[in-house]
Amino acid sequence: MELEKIYQLFIKANGISTDTRDVSKGDIFIALSGENFNGNTFAEQALEKGCEYAIVDDANYVLGKNYILVENCLFTLQELAKFHRQKMNIPVIAITGTNGKTTTKELISAVLSRRFNVISTIGNLNNHIGVPLTLLRITNAIEIAIIEMGANHPGEIDFLCSIALPNHGIITNIGRAHLEGFGGFEGVKQTKNELYKYLIGNDGTIFYNVNNTILKDLLSGITNGIKSYGNEAELLSSDPFLSIIINGKDKITTKLAGNYNLENVLAAIVIGQFFGVSMSDVKIALENYVPNNQRSQLKQTQKNKIIMDCYNANPSSMDAALNSFNNMTESQKVVILGDMLELGSESIIEHSRIVEVLQRMDLEKIILVGENFCSVSVPAMKCFKNSEELKVWLSINKLAGYYILLKGSRGIKLEYIVDEL
Repeated sequence: MELEKIYQLFIKANGISTDTRDVSKGDIFIALSGENFNGNTFAEQALEKGCEYAIVDDANYVLGKNYILVENCLFTLQELAKFHRQKMNIPVIAITGTNGKTTTKELISAVLSRRFNVISTIGNLNNHIGVPLTLLRITNAIEIAIIEMGANHPGEIDFLCSIALPNHGIITNIGRAHLEGFGGFEGVKQTKNELYKYLIGNDGTIFYNVNNTILKDLLSGITNGIKSYGNEAELLSSDPFLSIIINGKDKITTKLAGNYNLENVLAAIVIGQFFGVSMSDVKIALENYVPNNQRSQLKQTQKNKIIMDCYNANPSSMDAALNSFNNMTESQKVVILGDMLELGSESIIEHSRIVEVLQRMDLEKIILVGENFCSVSVPAMKCFKNSEELKVWLSINKLAGYYILLKGSRGIKLEYIVDEL
């Protein structure tokens, strides 16, 4: 079936679904397949659960008039999203970067929602599937869309831009992450720069932190469509929550733990003001935002205070978290760090460097989790191969009265041990 005809069915439908566990009556189901499953096998079930149509890419699964056969379901999803985006004459803000993408997206959404009807990426559904699904949630009532874009190999940001067609964008920062897929730091930098190149080539607006020399170098010689920020704030405290004064007069006290969130907050302020949100509304939005996604989240248990920052980790974010934690005045500090994944040949070097940083800090205990850290740890540090082993140890060796930083890559699953803390 032609894309235009599929689109006409889409605009009459309730929405798009790719998972039969989450379908709603009136949805169109798109049978995406993965390495270990064939999405076509779920098409019949999707229709039984109330979907109007099922889009499949294998003729063997076409069982009636409510089946739509296409050449490739993923390509159809992406093209449908792009076609829909082209119908929407609204600001689309793209966000990418090594660290802080999701927090920055959430803060910008909170600020802009004070004045506009905003839609943004749910969680971190920021890849070749998540971006199209976000775009397809845009209705005629939406005034601004905020699209997070992740990448783990060259060309990915450019591809996502070709679908989302952003007219505004921000790179939070560029650091050492996913080095295995990018082939090194230069690959990371050039891939993130794909957003700048797209916006420059399409007369878009770029927001950037003037204090970030890497971003500044990428924009060298570019003057049109640039909105800078970075020097508006005075840091009052980050012990534990970030508190700042903007332009010498507006005090904002957030519920974000860690001074590394300053640049995320400043991004939300500059973008909010660019779109006409008053400073009083900016302040309300930022002060009312409460992180609940294991990012910069302060959690008080019956036994300890925990900074939950364990959704993801790379050398750049690990450095920032440890530096902030080290500067906090709390006593009885403990770090529990999980491996930083996807670093390729530089993994041992980076984990060894973090161990050296830890040795210079004033800490009561250092607990490491993962094979990489275990291969470079020193005797003064406790090390466990996985979170399951650590949880068993914590059930016997209780920790109480500590201020704990929990930081690691998502694959280490450090949240698994929180019940023991």
